[in-house]
Amino acid sequence: MPKLPVIRARELIRALKKLGFFEYHQVGSHAQFKHEDGRRITIPVHQGKDINRGTLRGIISDLNISVDEFIKVLKNK
Repeated sequence: MPKLPVIRARELIRALKKLGFFEYHQVGSHAQFKHEDGRRITIPVHQGKDINRGTLRGIISDLNISVDEFIKVLKNK
């Protein structure tokens, strides 16, 4: 399993949009995303801060994809 990259919230949001998610709600610094199949993800959006690797691992787990697949989506610009 590859090591998780350190990314910012805006990079994660771009990857989520590539995976078919759309933002439907935001409360404070937490943006919520939905997918047509019913999956929901909450992303912490803090300016100038990276997303912790543990949090990122949890988000990837909630997406029901592997770390390899997530990294491919990130690299595919």
